[in-house]
Amino acid sequence: MTGLYDSFNRPISYLRISVTDRCNLRCIYCMPEGGVSLVRHEDILTYEEICKAAQAAAELGITKIRLTGGEPLVRSGLPQLVRMLSKIDAIDDISLTTNGTLLSQYAAELKSAGLKRVNVSLDTLRPDRFKFITRLGDNLDGVLEGIQAARTVGLNPVKVNMVVMAGINDDEVVEFAAKTIEEEWHVRFIELMPVSEGSIMRKYFVPASEIKKSLEMLGKLEPGLPIVGNGPARYFRFPGARGSVGFITPISEHFCFGCNRLRLTADGKLLPCLLSQEEIDVKRALRQDMSTGELKKLFQEAVARKPLRHLLVQGYSPPDRPFCRAGG
Repeated sequence: MTGLYDSFNRPISYLRISVTDRCNLRCIYCMPEGGVSLVRHEDILTYEEICKAAQAAAELGITKIRLTGGEPLVRSGLPQLVRMLSKIDAIDDISLTTNGTLLSQYAAELKSAGLKRVNVSLDTLRPDRFKFITRLGDNLDGVLEGIQAARTVGLNPVKVNMVVMAGINDDEVVEFAAKTIEEEWHVRFIELMPVSEGSIMRKYFVPASEIKKSLEMLGKLEPGLPIVGNGPARYFRFPGARGSVGFITPISEHFCFGCNRLRLTADGKLLPCLLSQEEIDVKRALRQDMSTGELKKLFQEAVARKPLRHLLVQGYSPPDRPFCRAGG
């Protein structure tokens, strides 16, 4: 075999890179209410360091990169990083996950730099609820403008990620799904992962089976072909729909058996799994000017340390690592 394989024979081809732990929102499932202490600027990987790590990963078999945060677009010059990564021969797909608030002003430049697609996190279509979920955001219109701008410049398919929460926004799933019929939206309903303030958030969990049942009033969901991308969503369409409905089920139907990813945090830690305490310090190696060969060994070590699956169902939550620090 060629490429990267973990000890459970899963091929690893996908690297999620968090470029910052900063965010201009404070979503209730992503960041603790009191916020987090931010990493010092000098402790964040530079774009050159990120590219050196990505080059080593690409030489081992990584072909897909997704840029995340925090909110990646709050970091200055992100299109420059996209342009740098796009020059790595083996990387054939660069995508971005964003909250969409700044997307309209950067979409064209990101597309020109080599970005292929965007995922936009959007959990409600109601302004008052948007402010509640994000704790301080009042820019719902800006997010919707960002989605349209991304589609206009060709960052397609634009996927809209909705984290469904009982008693908070679960009454909007039909409205979101209807947009896949009428407006060619690609909506993915995501089960809440109780990581940030996990014991508090567990009461808001809604299984995908309940979400699917609530959509029956719109028609029968038909299995659909996977939409372009590298994630674990299962896709469906309503008859005659222009868009798609996806379900991401980390709890009720975990997809660890098909996990193909590693994560690189903004402060230079390689995470074999989002939901474990394992981490490997890549920043130290980069700042000691280690060779690409030595960096490759760190990636190989991370792959070898990937666990079989997460333990969220058993009540485990990784301490001191909210999503805003791990890249989601």
